[in-house]
Amino acid sequence: MTAKARFFIRCGIAGALEKMLVLNCSIKLLTLEKMLKSHFPESLKVYGAVMNMNRGNPFQKEVVVDSWPDFKAVITRRQKEAETDDLDHYTNAYAVFYKDFRAYQRLLEEHDVINWDQVFQIQGLQSEVCDVSNAVANSKQLGVKLTSFKAVQFSPHSALPDTNALKGSSPRLTYLNIADADLLNRTWSRGGNEQCLRYIVKLISCFPSVCVRDDKGNPVSWSLTDQFATMCHGYTLPEHRRKGYSQLVALTLARKLRSRGFPCQGNVLDDNTASISLLKNVRAEFLPCRFHRLILTPAAFSG
Repeated sequence: MTAKARFFIRCGIAGALEKMLVLNCSIKLLTLEKMLKSHFPESLKVYGAVMNMNRGNPFQKEVVVDSWPDFKAVITRRQKEAETDDLDHYTNAYAVFYKDFRAYQRLLEEHDVINWDQVFQIQGLQSEVCDVSNAVANSKQLGVKLTSFKAVQFSPHSALPDTNALKGSSPRLTYLNIADADLLNRTWSRGGNEQCLRYIVKLISCFPSVCVRDDKGNPVSWSLTDQFATMCHGYTLPEHRRKGYSQLVALTLARKLRSRGFPCQGNVLDDNTASISLLKNVRAEFLPCRFHRLILTPAAFSG
């Protein structure tokens, strides 16, 4: 076998007759990253996951497409050989982008694309993600919890961080470390459990974060980045609110992500008026699409 033939096999060409293709070639993944940019903002979640894959792949992700290079649907998922906890929907996470929702449905229905025997989540920025995922999940008797958010992006024209809130030696602007994970787990509306604690430790260890610490070194305001390069868990302790910390943290993290070439994206619930007001004040862009997250639970774990 020639070196060129071995290269094409390694890049997945040999699997062209398969219905599903796993892109495990670095050249193809870099090509996919560039292709996804032309489909913003709907492709942002998959784009963020692919960027992280191309920069060390700390969450052990892989990409599944229906065809290549003219794909109609792409899903990022956890590598099959990666260690998993069947109750950990934080880590058992799929991001979805499609040009044709029927191609996405066919991927969902195909054997071995999704692990339907564990609790997991599906994320996407396209409306059919909800209906298609729900229909297939119902056919497999999984429970589905859907949450939808406003999708936002910090542009280069967003306001600059204002450090006037930090005067003297404390408080100080810094980053999170794994010793802070328990506090973040207790204060996150999605947290308070063992799986979330492990997930937060992993996020802090792998991705950019920003926090404000008091004179004792304890975090009082923070935000971090998830496996899809999305800013998440922006939070300020109640006794430290109305001091400008949330805005400072958000803008500093956005600037840090932008300096590394990542999109500065986030999500906010419709009834979170305080965060929506903050985002408007810093001139963040509210995207025309919405962010959808579905948590799917097999009957065996529904109790």
